[in-house]
Amino acid sequence: MIFRMWWPLAASWLLMGLELPLVAATMSRLADPEVHLAAYGGVVFPLSLLIEAPVIMILVASTALCKDWSAYRLIRNFILFLGSTLTLLHIVVAFTPLYAIIAKDVLGAPEVIVEPARIGMQCMTPWTLSIAVRRFLQGVVIRAGQTRLIGLGTLVRLTVSSSVLLGGLVVNSFSGIVVATVAMSSGVIVEAGFILLFVRPILKDLKESNPHPVAPLTLKQLGAFYWPLAFTPLITLATLPIVSAAISRMPQALESLAVWPVLGGLSFVFRSVGFAMQEVVVALYARPHFLAPLRQFVGLVSLCTSGTLLLIAATPLSTIWFEWVAALTPELSALASTALWLVVIFPALSPWESFFQGELVHRGLTTCITQAVCLYLAGSSLLLFVGVLYGQVTGLYVGLAAMLTGLGIQMWWLWKHSCRFKNQLHATK
Repeated sequence: MIFRMWWPLAASWLLMGLELPLVAATMSRLADPEVHLAAYGGVVFPLSLLIEAPVIMILVASTALCKDWSAYRLIRNFILFLGSTLTLLHIVVAFTPLYAIIAKDVLGAPEVIVEPARIGMQCMTPWTLSIAVRRFLQGVVIRAGQTRLIGLGTLVRLTVSSSVLLGGLVVNSFSGIVVATVAMSSGVIVEAGFILLFVRPILKDLKESNPHPVAPLTLKQLGAFYWPLAFTPLITLATLPIVSAAISRMPQALESLAVWPVLGGLSFVFRSVGFAMQEVVVALYARPHFLAPLRQFVGLVSLCTSGTLLLIAATPLSTIWFEWVAALTPELSALASTALWLVVIFPALSPWESFFQGELVHRGLTTCITQAVCLYLAGSSLLLFVGVLYGQVTGLYVGLAAMLTGLGIQMWWLWKHSCRFKNQLHATK
């Protein structure tokens, strides 16, 4: 049952992960690849993710709380308001002079990437609201046990974004940043429409089964549950522009920013299947006989994903990927291949991060998750600060080492609280 629930979610995450390498490979084959890759990886993607961050955890909240029609309506109205507000913020950043302040003064982006990144931010305008609607409805689908719909929706998304990327390559009249961001935006819009269409039978059953619960979910309860969760990705993703700002002030800034999205995309492919564990843990944790198999399954996913990435790093497969698939220059490929050894560790940690977070979400201890990501931000930022002050190490290596350090501290905090509450539970029995 664990595998049956997990694999459609993992397939969805994996398909999303494949989108990032496809985007990078497309930009590498269009004009001025180094500039547009740096604009995308150094400004557009981290800023777009940071603005979107407060809606990311609505998937977990929807899975945990959409128990009846009243709760569904409350969370729906809440997420539409939040998504619309964040979209307005995105518009202000992308279309006003505020953008120049953020890109130049805050991020310290190289001058050559500032204007391409502005265009990319403008093309990403529909991103946040589409993600909000998609993730909210996916939670409803997970709760109903129909996780295959999520995989199908992501397949539709990948088909649309890939078609736009291919069209951009064939036409060859648009810049890489425009092709990439239009592809990303188009994919999530269509995916949100797909899930909205196919969730209707589930919503009908939800409305008919319990339209007027005895103790309906209140906005205050939703806020107490969700806001600590919402700050989790917000704080985590705040690291991305901080990393970009730090890399821009270290040696080989342009090269590091150009390689960043390529490495990030490859890393995400292997980390993605681990991310899917969180919703599985939330859904199954109430059944104690699943706990031991869950831990074994998480360990297996951790070993397989990092082991496969280690195989790529240790063999000529890394050169094949970076030069032939991602179409990097030999100089950028060499930089990426060396940095890949640091990336190998990330996939091993992701399934356990999801397991511990799912465990704490099930218990309603979402503040522990927020505390963990605060430690992640503090640890990674400290190492980045030291790297900028020292100024002798390539920015790409410092950025990856900082994120790995922060993630290690975050994992320690999650594990510590998981063990503490287990001990308390045993003590009360």
